[in-house]
Amino acid sequence: MLEEIRNFVAVVQAGSFTRAAEELNSARSVISKRLSQLERQLGVRLLNRTTRRLSLTEAGERFYQECSVSL
Repeated sequence: MLEEIRNFVAVVQAGSFTRAAEELNSARSVISKRLSQLERQLGVRLLNRTTRRLSLTEAGERFYQECSVSL
């Protein structure tokens, strides 16, 4: 779960899956799958995704604040 959290923080900080994948030297599809796994494990949606936009949900904002302090 720690790897999924790191990926989540990277996506939020980078502002996109593509940039986060580049920074983490990983495939965009891997980052996306890990984020989906994290959302399933937590039972909450963290990000609103569209083809042109990425934004945090309210739960995502709270989780990001907690994670960014811990990491």
